Amino acid sequence: MCSCVHVSYRDAAVGECSFKLTLLDCLQGIRKALQHGFVDFERFDVEEYEHYERVEHGDMNWVVPGKLLAFSSPHPHSRMEHGYPLHAPEAYFDYFQQNDVTAVVRLNRKLYDSRRFEDAGFEHHDLFFLDGTAPSDLIIRRFLHICESTEGAVAVHCKAGLGRTGTLIGCYLMKHFRFTAAEAIAWIRICRPGSIIGPQQNLLEEKQHSLWVQGDVHRCKQKLVQQRLRRQQQLHGPQAAKPRLLCSMEELSVSSRHAALSSDESDHQEGRPTQGDHLRALKGRPPPRATSSRLDLSKAAHRSILPPARSLKGPAPLPSSSQKLFRSSAPLPSSSQKLFCSSAPLPSSSQKLFCSSAPVPSSSQKLVRSSAPLPISSQKLVRSSASLAMQIKR
Repeated sequence: MCSCVHVSYRDAAVGECSFKLTLLDCLQGIRKALQHGFVDFERFDVEEYEHYERVEHGDMNWVVPGKLLAFSSPHPHSRMEHGYPLHAPEAYFDYFQQNDVTAVVRLNRKLYDSRRFEDAGFEHHDLFFLDGTAPSDLIIRRFLHICESTEGAVAVHCKAGLGRTGTLIGCYLMKHFRFTAAEAIAWIRICRPGSIIGPQQNLLEEKQHSLWVQGDVHRCKQKLVQQRLRRQQQLHGPQAAKPRLLCSMEELSVSSRHAALSSDESDHQEGRPTQGDHLRALKGRPPPRATSSRLDLSKAAHRSILPPARSLKGPAPLPSSSQKLFRSSAPLPSSSQKLFCSSAPLPSSSQKLFCSSAPVPSSSQKLVRSSAPLPISSQKLVRSSASLAMQIKR
């Protein structure tokens, strides 16, 4: 009896692998996502997923639908650079507004002015840390606080939207949904392949227990707040005081200009190509199969991300003459089919075949004499066959 060996999954980084996933980890991650309603196989839209994950359509993936969206970093202007499409912040506005995204978190160095998002009504937060590294406890706490205090969805990005982005989203999954580190990594990579790289995997494994405890405390406090609110409503009516957000980090500011974190970016400018640049380049390679229409970035600097082509206006209906032609129930004789398909003069054998063939059925004659105008291609076809028949009779 042969023994089956299952190859484990590793990260997208180059070098020695320090953390491996199994097929069971992936299945358990999907099971946990199903339990919390992250995915519904009956309603999952494959075309929409494949459309928006492409770099020319935004390079976006929902990890927690309605709450956490991962995407790659916007740029100052929408343009093509070495065959790679880059998007300005304005390109995302329509999609974010349609999907109730109210806050943007940037984890990489500043490539665009955050005021462009803020002027459009979005909150913007900067939590910079180096590409390929693990975030500090302070950054993790601030990120979780931003997600918990934001009513709508939060769009998170780093350079490629894979390593740093996936790591912080994994912390949220472990705290609020009790994912294990392996389940969180597996689910995030299923949603957005290539996420969480190198030491970031080991960090999630180390933080698993503490984030579970923080999540339990957070949920207990939420229950106490709800109980207190219900008592106040019973005593003072439904217009009682609204519940206040409980958070264990009241001493921290969620301002995007936090001094303790902005100084880190000035000390570590990502001038040379980083791991995020290499991952973006790999993801930007065109696939071997045909895809939907690409976003033309050369025409408009502030053009929005386009929806999938299937949601646009469908093809125009066929003209009535073509519909009659397709609905005709009288098939043409085999000799006539050969005559219609041939463009060169017929040889003698084909002439004999044509002359000996049965006359065209009356239904086909009515079709040719139809008063409805035929398409130009059909008119040329009828004229060429008529002239060819006249030559044969002569």
